[in-house]
Amino acid sequence: MRFAPLLIMMVLFCTQLAAQEGGAIYKERCAACHDNPRERVPPLTAIKAMTTEAIHAALKSGSMQSQAQGLSSSQLDALIGYIAPSGGAEARLALLKTCKREPPYRISTEATGWNGWSPSDTNSRFQNAVAAGLTVPDIPRLKRRWAFNLGSVTVARAQPTIVGGRLFITSDTGIVYSLDAITGCTYWGFKADAAIRSAVTLGAARVYFADMHGAEYALAATSGKLIWKVHPVDHVATLATAVPRYYKGLLYQPFASFEEVLASGPHYDCCTARGSVVALDAATGRTVWKTLTIPETPHPVGSRTEAGQAYGPSGAGIWSTPTIDRDLGVLYVATGDNYSDPPTSTSDAVMAMDLKTGAVLWFRQFTANDAFNNGCFAPNQTHCPKARGSDFDFGQPPILVRLGGRSRALVIAQKSGIAHALDPDRKGKVLWETAVGQGGYLGGSEWGSASDGEKLYVAISDIAQKSSAPDPTSVVGLRFSLNPAKGGGLSALDLKTGTIVWTAHAAHCADDRTDCSPAQSAAVTVIPGVVFSGSVDGYLRAYSSRTGEVLWEYDTKHDFPTVNAGPAHGGSIDVGGPAVAHGMVFVNSGYGQWGGTPGNVLLAFSVEGK
Repeated sequence: MRFAPLLIMMVLFCTQLAAQEGGAIYKERCAACHDNPRERVPPLTAIKAMTTEAIHAALKSGSMQSQAQGLSSSQLDALIGYIAPSGGAEARLALLKTCKREPPYRISTEATGWNGWSPSDTNSRFQNAVAAGLTVPDIPRLKRRWAFNLGSVTVARAQPTIVGGRLFITSDTGIVYSLDAITGCTYWGFKADAAIRSAVTLGAARVYFADMHGAEYALAATSGKLIWKVHPVDHVATLATAVPRYYKGLLYQPFASFEEVLASGPHYDCCTARGSVVALDAATGRTVWKTLTIPETPHPVGSRTEAGQAYGPSGAGIWSTPTIDRDLGVLYVATGDNYSDPPTSTSDAVMAMDLKTGAVLWFRQFTANDAFNNGCFAPNQTHCPKARGSDFDFGQPPILVRLGGRSRALVIAQKSGIAHALDPDRKGKVLWETAVGQGGYLGGSEWGSASDGEKLYVAISDIAQKSSAPDPTSVVGLRFSLNPAKGGGLSALDLKTGTIVWTAHAAHCADDRTDCSPAQSAAVTVIPGVVFSGSVDGYLRAYSSRTGEVLWEYDTKHDFPTVNAGPAHGGSIDVGGPAVAHGMVFVNSGYGQWGGTPGNVLLAFSVEGK
């Protein structure tokens, strides 16, 4: 088909005008943060790799809602057109069944596998020898068995759940997939209303999870059919990253928020969100109890300014799954930092709650006065708390371990780089503390440690970012990169004393790697004799739990043919770590935030790839 020259000129002229308008809006509302990304703010290059749908959702109802406030539909379209002029990648993954046969699916919550964050509700991330199906001599023989394309995402954050031979995986496109663990074929797919940041958990033949905006779902495990959906919290900035915990007919779901990011906005009343745990009837979704980490209602702090009204106290979100103490009937969670003044005593803490009522039994804080938000990095720092905390919150759950006899401990590592042991039978009395990393905004121990009952295995992030440098090939004229010489490391600590038994120092980034960091931010996984840890450099490594020697490593940072769609790409490994079950190892690869390498692939390994 031919177009008249005048029509072509008109189209080009209108397109240029829209791009100019979109560029002006971006400069006014977005550039201050995304041209100088820090902490939890991704660079523009990472945003450009998102789908148009995902960008639109972030601006209309997600974390960037305040920045888009007051924009008309045409202005919003212009902004999206400037951010992603190609229109973004299309989400091509079909939700159609691809498995040629479907054997009867008999699910039991006691079945071996990897259900949710950890195979056990103590959150040890330890898989015993029978369930793992792998021995130390098997590890060097691991080879890729299949790969699955997660669609048009730049972040592959949630680990898979494996129960009864089926694998369940979520994605930032808001899709839950039910796959065959052996072949990777699809049994069913379900599209949620928003991105999903956590793994799912199974109970009573149902799949449970929360989407990014805090809606909780229950699906039939056999078909993916929606059974119920509820919104147990009502704050506009609600965020769910934690895997829910199913126990005795109740579903325990923690919540955080993205107000820490919104605080950098020029006109935002910050901050009013508080962390919480909600106990839901797993059969109906009815709220049984809800406990806030900060009982005090936020109130105005100081007078209103041009930047908005300051409120507090706020924050202390819960980013990780709860730990269950069956002996005492107690639920343990770890909290994040405060977002605004005044600081509270329940931020950066381990909290104990009654399983039946949600009553707070005790709490132990590890970093006082840690009030922090991204406004501390903005040009206008009106919303930066006076405390200007270190952002040393907990991103991982406490692990409940036995020390011999009647002695027990809750062990947990922190973004401060310090690992802690508490006595759950003496209201969190501190047993020992050991420094294993330097700590920082993206430092210390991030998403999860692991224990085999003898040692605590702590991976260190300590990720370091280089300053932006001029780059005429970049859309914004700057290039943001990671420091390849800093971060990383894995340590084994004696559970009884906290003494460091061994440390495996971080591997060096290869000279041909760009945007590389040795940081080990992802959660750790352990089986008898072996510790698995992924890295921002894209490698998945297996270490000897006895010596720290590297037994096997695999480079995930390249293209893979997949079982369901076109080629997928691996990148940095972060957040959810490997899951091990029935002789196979599963891991997501790709994390395009903080300068890491984007990716969209789920990888499955087995001995000799068979």
